[in-house]
Amino acid sequence: MMLVHDIPQLRRSVRELRQSGAGRIAFVPTMGALHAGHLALVKAARQQADAVVVSIFVNPLQFGAGEDFSRYPRDAARDAALLESVGADVLFLPTEAMLFPQGQAAQTRVEVPGLSNVLCGAVRTGHFAGVTTIVSKLFNLVQPDVAVFGEKDFQQLAIIRRMTSDLNFNVEIVGQTTEREADGLAMSSRNAFLSVDERQHAPALYATLKLMAEQLRAGRCDYERLQAEGRASLLMSGLVPDYVAIRRVEDLAEPSSAQDALVVLVAARLGQTRLIDNIRV
Repeated sequence: MMLVHDIPQLRRSVRELRQSGAGRIAFVPTMGALHAGHLALVKAARQQADAVVVSIFVNPLQFGAGEDFSRYPRDAARDAALLESVGADVLFLPTEAMLFPQGQAAQTRVEVPGLSNVLCGAVRTGHFAGVTTIVSKLFNLVQPDVAVFGEKDFQQLAIIRRMTSDLNFNVEIVGQTTEREADGLAMSSRNAFLSVDERQHAPALYATLKLMAEQLRAGRCDYERLQAEGRASLLMSGLVPDYVAIRRVEDLAEPSSAQDALVVLVAARLGQTRLIDNIRV
């Protein structure tokens, strides 16, 4: 696996991959602190392409004031070893100065209106503009044929699909099923922040989602009441919800028909840690 630390070297590496016969290149952008969920993305990318490029960059643009940017876990050596073990071909490790040479404040932004302002976007102002800005920069640098993202952040995946379509990026976006712990908790780098006691309560998030999905499959369509019941369930388990929402899969709008494909989305805080999850119906 090639370790790449600057943009010219990245472009050379991608060019050499193509010249050596990699007709299709996959890309997996990450913020590091890798776990089995990230490795599943790389394995899925390997099935989609001849070569896989992974990036690790803790993006300051997507962290708001008072969020956990400074304490976000970082261990590049460990992450590199894990990526090599699952067959990544290139690991790009850019610095903030490299990606934002004019500084954060002067950085040109890419934003998807509408989708970026609901759910997590309503609570984390500017978060998704930070995501789409960095992903668009990385797409331009790597020039992949396909990019793989986890479905745990369903809203982020929907926004990236919209951005890719709107800006005519020639990149296929693939969503990968959420990897879970044995008790159902969605794998996340932020799970490391949970105390022992909090970790015991955390599976209530997925349990609430499953119960709501079962109710929807059974024919319930009183969405407001079902969402209120979900919030109450989380509060009883010690989680403080930012939102519990039943939305359409296609555009995250509120359901308008019994025929809509639905997704139930939850964001909740457990102590100082913010957890997100979803389940499609």
